[in-house]
Order: sequence, then structure tokens, then C-alpha cells
Amino acid sequence: MKTILSKSLSTITILGLLAAASTRLSASEPTAFELIKEGNRHVGEDAKDRIVQIWSDKSVGSLTPNIWHIVFYDPDASLKATEVTFAAGKKLSVKRPSRLLEPITGAHKQLSREKLKLDSDKAIEIATKDPLLKNLKLTSTQLWLEKGDDAPKWKVRLWAEKLRNPTRTADIGQIFISADDGKVLERDLHINRVE
Repeated sequence: MKTILSKSLSTITILGLLAAASTRLSASEPTAFELIKEGNRHVGEDAKDRIVQIWSDKSVGSLTPNIWHIVFYDPDASLKATEVTFAAGKKLSVKRPSRLLEPITGAHKQLSREKLKLDSDKAIEIATKDPLLKNLKLTSTQLWLEKGDDAPKWKVRLWAEKLRNPTRTADIGQIFISADDGKVLERDLHINRVE
């Protein structure tokens, strides 16, 4: 009887651990657009959904970045911007950055919200499936969502393992993708850097 009971408890324990592990595996990093919604909770009413720029830090250990910076157009701020930084989906900081050059370059204007259709996860997917990259082992990405000529665009920078020393990586360039329709606008790839 004790043997049957201990086997049943072992089975229940193993099933519980497997369920917990699968939940952890299925929980992924939030996308940039999901973080816009979260960022709205940390800015004033007049700044909600008024996105100027989004960028990530270089991803570590996967192709999906987990540190994101979202700049909202904030009419109440002296330089018209509030930046919310997230790490692993949690708010890290809220600040009003010094964006002195942006009014000169035009980077202070808010992005067209109706043209923000392609989220960061899809931009990574499109960039990493580029035919030039099929034989490379990609290790990291870094993304920027910024103003384009006709619509906002994603800039996806990519890193890959070096061929002769797989413990080292090389910056192999970037791919620009329309945030409106997902078309690749430009490639600036240097795959020879992995040699």
C-alpha cells in the first residue's frame, strides 16, 4: 500500500513539475506593441498611444530582446517626450529624456498609429528568414521602430556566430521592414563578417 501511495505521489509531483515547466516555456517576452499598452499606464492621459519611437537593447540568450524603451509624445513635458523602459515586461523607469536634436531631425513627431500593424515578433521573424541568412546561426537581435518615408519602419540589427570560433559573434548588419505591410524595404547585410 505504501509503495502504491509513494508511486502515485511521485507521479503527481512529476506531472506538476512538467506542467510548471511547460507554462514557463510558453510564457514569452512581451512584444513592443504589448508594451505600448502597459506603457500607457505610466504616462499622462494626453500621451497615451502617442508613440514617437521604440527601441530595444541587444537581445541576450535568444533572438527576442527583453529590454525595451518606448518614447511617447507628451505635450505636458518640456521636450515633449516621456520614455518608459521595460525589462522582462516589467516597468523599470519612467523619465522625461533630453531629446534636443529630435525637433531638428523630425524624430520628435509621433508615428502614425494606424500604420503600426507589424509587431516586433513578426519583424524578427521576417528578418531572420531572409535567404542570405539561412546558413548562419543567428544569436541576437536589436530593434528600432522609427519614422520612415511613407510609414513607420523596423530596423532589425542581427548578430551571428563566427564560423571559426562559435563562442564569438559578429554584427552582420541590418534589415529594414515596413511596420505597415511587412515588406522588406532595405538590406544592409555583411555576412562575410562571420568568417
